[in-house]
Amino acid sequence: MRISIDTAVCIGAGQCALTAPEVFTQDDDGFSELLPGREGGHGSALVREAARACPVSAISVREP
Repeated sequence: MRISIDTAVCIGAGQCALTAPEVFTQDDDGFSELLPGREGGHGSALVREAARACPVSAISVREP
């Protein structure tokens, strides 16, 4: 799995960090970012749910 965040679209709602805190966090400005080394989802079953929870669809999850 490969996760990406479109930072131009992200509004900092934080739903991803609330849903999958082991993969997502928020930067100092409140925008979503992946935790270091978690670009592949780190085996979290909640990554897809976090992408669906994003109100502006800024997160994409792709299979390699």
